[in-house]
Amino acid sequence: MAVTLADVAARAQVSSATVSRVLSGNYPVSEATRARVLRAVDELDYVLNGPASALAAATSDLVGILVNDIADPFFGIIASAVQSEIGGGQRGGSGEKLAVVCNTGGSPERELTYLTLLQRQRAAAVVLTGGAVEGPEHAAAVTAKLGRLAAAGTRVVLCGRPPAGEEPASAAVTLAFDNRGGAQRLTEHLLALGHRRIGYVTGPADRTTTRHRLEGHRAALATAGLLAGAEELTVHGSYDRASGYDAALELLRRRPDLTAIAAANDTIALGVCAALRDRGLRIPQDVSVAGFDDLPFSADAVPALTTVRLPLQAAGARAGRLAMGREATPPGGVATIRSDLMARASTAPPPEKA
Repeated sequence: MAVTLADVAARAQVSSATVSRVLSGNYPVSEATRARVLRAVDELDYVLNGPASALAAATSDLVGILVNDIADPFFGIIASAVQSEIGGGQRGGSGEKLAVVCNTGGSPERELTYLTLLQRQRAAAVVLTGGAVEGPEHAAAVTAKLGRLAAAGTRVVLCGRPPAGEEPASAAVTLAFDNRGGAQRLTEHLLALGHRRIGYVTGPADRTTTRHRLEGHRAALATAGLLAGAEELTVHGSYDRASGYDAALELLRRRPDLTAIAAANDTIALGVCAALRDRGLRIPQDVSVAGFDDLPFSADAVPALTTVRLPLQAAGARAGRLAMGREATPPGGVATIRSDLMARASTAPPPEKA
């Protein structure tokens, strides 16, 4: 038996009129109520009506780009590149699409809500950027969402998300960043300079990017026989400058004799540098600092920041072409985007007293 509007209303514990308002999008509804209705719609796999069901495999001119934080240059660069490719087809013609950037704020609930809304709009493509929130329940929910989108004819591209095995290969094309390898090469660079007491400032523990970069860092430490004590020299926080500042002070409190700090992204690294300067420490003469991503400001920092370069612009452009069907899918649906070490003036051998 087909699922009805009344079934959705009963599941969401609202009136049928409220369900209609949420689905039409023309009336103000509280965020909590909207989320409850969309969850019920998704759980029951409700289709608006017979004609809508017949159109389920059709797509619109809409392309959704999901980002964690549009104010973060990492996501802004990728989203801009994706959007350029989406609008780079037949100018003013039928090949051009409308890009909508969906800012999740790192919330798994918002991510799922946006995917549901894009499914209801029969989006032509969806591009998910950056790391995923870890956890079996959320992973299963995202897997189901991507599967439904793909089954309805929506192209799904993961840019900087985990490859097949952690996201379903059948539902998406994956452009995976080499986070582990890049972080390992960065720490190997510090070790080659002679550092043995290396602090590490990273992001939230429940994100794939955090885990992968931390794994790469610790793989280098393990090879050098320095893994013992790594936990004490690791501080988790947010991927922002304030978090880097606070984490650097905490690391100095724990180990005043550390000689280097590696940050999980360049914005964190800026906060680390500010904290070191406020403590009267010189970079790199007293403490070396390194970041990750090679954001535009990194080369212009003083001193210029040693970091790991990810080709964000090129990756975003490729994701856009894949979303538009203008580039062939990589073998197995997965391509790994290599990262490169950019050794600059913020890292040097540790002071002789160390």
